[in-house]
Amino acid sequence: MNFDVVIVGSGLAGQSVALHLAQTCRVALVAKRPMPEGASDWAQGGIAAVLDSTDSVDEHVADTLIAGADLCDEAATRFIVEHSREAIEWLIAQGVPFTRDDAAELGFHLTREGGHSHRRIIHAADATGHAVIATLTERVRKHPNITVLENHFAVDLITSDRDDAAPTAGRHCQGLYVQDLGTGEVHAMTARHTVLATGGAGKVYLYTTNPDTATGDGIAMAWRAGCRIANMEFIQFHPTCLYHPYAKSFLITEAVRGEGGRLVLPDGTRFMLQHDPRAELAPRDIVARAIDFEMKKHGLDCVYLDISHQSPEFLQEHFPTILARCAELGIDITKQPIPVVPAAHYTCGGIVTDMRGRTDLPGLYAVGEATYTGLHGANRLASNSLLECLVLGKATAEDIQREEATTPAPADVPAWDESRVSDADEEVVVAHNWDELRRMMWNYVGIVRTTKRLERAQHRIALLREEITEYYANFRVSRDLLELRNLVDVASLIVDSALSRHESRGLHFSRDFPDTLPKALPTVLSPALPRRTR
Repeated sequence: MNFDVVIVGSGLAGQSVALHLAQTCRVALVAKRPMPEGASDWAQGGIAAVLDSTDSVDEHVADTLIAGADLCDEAATRFIVEHSREAIEWLIAQGVPFTRDDAAELGFHLTREGGHSHRRIIHAADATGHAVIATLTERVRKHPNITVLENHFAVDLITSDRDDAAPTAGRHCQGLYVQDLGTGEVHAMTARHTVLATGGAGKVYLYTTNPDTATGDGIAMAWRAGCRIANMEFIQFHPTCLYHPYAKSFLITEAVRGEGGRLVLPDGTRFMLQHDPRAELAPRDIVARAIDFEMKKHGLDCVYLDISHQSPEFLQEHFPTILARCAELGIDITKQPIPVVPAAHYTCGGIVTDMRGRTDLPGLYAVGEATYTGLHGANRLASNSLLECLVLGKATAEDIQREEATTPAPADVPAWDESRVSDADEEVVVAHNWDELRRMMWNYVGIVRTTKRLERAQHRIALLREEITEYYANFRVSRDLLELRNLVDVASLIVDSALSRHESRGLHFSRDFPDTLPKALPTVLSPALPRRTR
């Protein structure tokens, strides 16, 4: 199990790194579910890029900085936006079937979403992520230099202290331990370079638009290995998740509002203009708080998103997936509004990296939603996330290729030790703690926060960690236990970050600190050096 590069995560970030590297490196792609399951495959809206002469890099950057509430890193934002057209052209060359528009400059239809001053979202109807991932997955599976390990769970990174001189002096990532979920066996995978592309942590909340894979695995592993984590208080709640007892995590894309969808109360009253002059096209944090306010004010279980004024032909062309899914549930969106609620959607913070994907730990890279690059600031601008995966996925691959010749092969690593553990006899403990954590995070660390609620959450998380650490030390690991362990670490990072921010900014709104401070600073948490647990 030795490779040049091991990539954890099979979404757009992981696959883009793999495809850029595969011409020169032996690559392993580790996926804890069958490909192409994951958040990238679920993405509906599209990818933001400067693709029209009426648009500009400066305007895209400005829109991003405004949405990010002055907390974006301008240099990082500009780097990513400047490479946006190149990233889209790469996808087109791979064969991604974006929606055509012969009248457009590039020949593809561009839509507009909240916070954008131009139509700059290239898309494949309302299933962009699926179109992109299906195309790349086929290429990944066929590439002879890429080994795909599905149903394999990354347990922890392997680090060592080197005595040799620079550039690899000190702690260095040697690879990671992975569990084969089919057999339960844990193996060591070694590599000169390891890439975390594990996505976000939406499953730390009770209600989320994320798939079940979004358990913050990469963020937690990097934290335990000694990497800094930043801006974890900024969890984006998507304003419009379908509200229906038989619809799990089904997102109603922001493009519905971009094409004229109106948010209304049960009696049909439109309410967004009372909260922001941009109405339904305000950034997501504002729309989510407005919906939360109206639901609490009127005692509602949900509000409604009405796009029925558009023709059935228009809806079939632009939103076929939403039209079909709602119809399955008895909702005819050509005639009636869609019931919606906010839900945890995107993790704006994560592992601190530079513009080449490098983390604090030599040999370890990270790309995508698991990272903090400075692009998203206090609030992610719609459809910038897939762009970040593409641009920094290529930049990461290029840096690894530059470093490959001078990076020594990994040394022998210790085998996974199961000599002192036994089979678990109380799986109910894991299930109970999982449910308690997610409900507690939803109730105490949601859209609107208070110091008292955060302190309660912090206290309960500490108790949960003690229970889980004891369980982890004494029983053989399972996917549920590993995900719960990671979620507890991520929950702690979110709460600690939120408590340290004494203001309201972007996605973080505190009733105890409702004002915004004059100077915006990121929240950066630094761990103590980790102790080996196995």
